[in-house]
Amino acid sequence: MGNEIPSSHFRDEDVENFNSRLHQETALITEWFAQNRFAPEQRMFGYELEAWLIDKNHQPSPVNERFLKTLNHPLVVHELASFNVELNSLPQHLSGNVFSDMQRNLKQIYDICRKHAQLLNSDLLAIGILPTVKEVDLTLKNMSNSSRYRALNEQVLRLRNGRPLQINIKGNDHLRIQHDDVMLEAAATSFQLHLQVPLQLATRYYNAAIMLSGAMVAATGNAPFLFGKQLWEETRIPLFEQAVSVGGHDSADKGGFKRVFFGTGYAKDCLLECFQENLHYFPAILPVLFDQPPEQLPHLRLHNGTIWRWNRPLIGFDEQGVPHLRIEHRVISAGPSVIDTVANAALFTGAVKSLVELQHPPEMELAFNHARHNFYQAARLGLAADFYWLNDQHVNAKDFLLQYLIPTARVGLEQLDIDSRDIRFYLDIIEQRVKTGQTGTQWQQRYAALHDNDMQALTATYAKLQQSGKPVHEWPV
Repeated sequence: MGNEIPSSHFRDEDVENFNSRLHQETALITEWFAQNRFAPEQRMFGYELEAWLIDKNHQPSPVNERFLKTLNHPLVVHELASFNVELNSLPQHLSGNVFSDMQRNLKQIYDICRKHAQLLNSDLLAIGILPTVKEVDLTLKNMSNSSRYRALNEQVLRLRNGRPLQINIKGNDHLRIQHDDVMLEAAATSFQLHLQVPLQLATRYYNAAIMLSGAMVAATGNAPFLFGKQLWEETRIPLFEQAVSVGGHDSADKGGFKRVFFGTGYAKDCLLECFQENLHYFPAILPVLFDQPPEQLPHLRLHNGTIWRWNRPLIGFDEQGVPHLRIEHRVISAGPSVIDTVANAALFTGAVKSLVELQHPPEMELAFNHARHNFYQAARLGLAADFYWLNDQHVNAKDFLLQYLIPTARVGLEQLDIDSRDIRFYLDIIEQRVKTGQTGTQWQQRYAALHDNDMQALTATYAKLQQSGKPVHEWPV
């Protein structure tokens, strides 16, 4: 959850002071990595689910301020747009019935949110991109009332020297527009997984998450449409990358490092490399000064939160103040249903655990450029993508999921002592989704093809089926 900031305006001396404290805190964690100051493995995980508020006509409903006030729930917070909210979990221990518990808890909070939204003549919907959203919805008048978001918009445009953002996505259709603010980012909503990892295995987890990103996108796609155009199988990926198109110190929007990106390579020795990269290559977007001691890393954590790797290392603290490391896996679309969301979490959690437990690091046998290729191929083509895998193998995404990844995830979940019924139940959902070829994306495309590309009817039917609780592979078209 992003923390609020006191102001959206900054002076040159604020930037200088922020950079000084960022250097200090980066030096501090350099010592922590060397001294093994991070918490040992505790098998903890959590998640964030971004969702839409929609009105009776299945259009975006910009009422999140009133919604959050009446809901008054500490785990539900606002997002960039006033028609988006984020549902968060408490940390959970990865063992036993954790996934059936997750399904029960997520459904409970989701149902509570729906009831409060309905008091405002609205409802809640989890989907990668809302098919009915229009460009006119994505303007500053619909930005959430937050200094953090106002500052983000101002600073992104400042680093771009006021140049508008360019969106250019070519799939079945071609979308090419320019936009004067960062609000296009709000059209892309995700399900983000957090895994706490021990220092000695942190690079292995980070690298394994990168390796799995393409397959996870292929298995979980749910965002084919934007402004009525059918684009990529997972249009959320290029949309987010282009909606906050700001480079590193050497460039605003051409060359250099992008702030939303797949990464520059695997971690070689430790996750410190990512934080050093943050320091040296990315100017501060939110140079907020905090009174907290450097040991709480307020500036380092804020800066890291404005650099959106699709797999992002995080540093957090437990209730006793002991620092820990987490990997945030950001590639999964929101939706289509609660049960699909939990199945997606089980697939990734089991697969990443299994890869980490391999004696020989698998990243030695899959070039980073090939992992990146897999990711963007999956975003474009979904289950029809072709992947590179270990030892220069070439595999179809669908076959890869069925013959390798689902069995690999099963082994990993067994290693985590997950209840055998949960393993079978949730991985069977993934298997049936892949066998039928009906991801959220495929269902949306099939429905649109049969109903004259009617985005309102598509959204209404999607909402009804999501509320039925059935997994997407069972949804009729």
